[in-house]
Amino acid sequence: MKFTATARSVQGSSASRRLRRAGRVPAIVYGGTAAPLNIELDHNEIYHALRKEEFHASILQMQFDGKEEPVLLRAVQWHAYKPQVLHVDFQRVDANQALHTKVPLHFINGETSPAVKLSNAIISHVMTELEITCLPSALPQFIEVDLANLLGGASIHLADIKLPKGVTYVAHGGDANPVLASALVKGGGAASADDEGDAPAGETPAA
Repeated sequence: MKFTATARSVQGSSASRRLRRAGRVPAIVYGGTAAPLNIELDHNEIYHALRKEEFHASILQMQFDGKEEPVLLRAVQWHAYKPQVLHVDFQRVDANQALHTKVPLHFINGETSPAVKLSNAIISHVMTELEITCLPSALPQFIEVDLANLLGGASIHLADIKLPKGVTYVAHGGDANPVLASALVKGGGAASADDEGDAPAGETPAA
């Protein structure tokens, strides 16, 4: 995805307020060997771009000063109660350096899974995104989680899915195999970890 940026010569809170009143958004680009770059964006363009999932989890092409530069969205500051973007942070992308970012999970086939069809279970998406590391060329826009074989009272763990080539999960707190989704049966819930055994993927009782 592409977006247009122009140089921002004046800084400070009062200058930023003037920009926002003029329909512009102050932003910054940092990282790499170059100095941080203060830029401004068109509010309508960036507002609509931010509503698209791929803008948050893909390499973006920033059109600046007649050139294109690959960047990654890092942070967005929103107004407390108005649909207004206040500030945006981008990071420069080096094709030879690994990225550390979060990627959304897309859950599929939940409605046709045995958990829903046979057990009338409610599928809970325990995680909605994964923190990963990979080279820019390997960055996926999303990671698919297939629930087609999920049974009532069971869970899908990270080990039950295949990550895209070149993508590594960044574990926190020592949990290298987190639960991604669970099928909760009314009056039952998920099974305990002691019951897991060596059941096949997609049929593993919940942890």
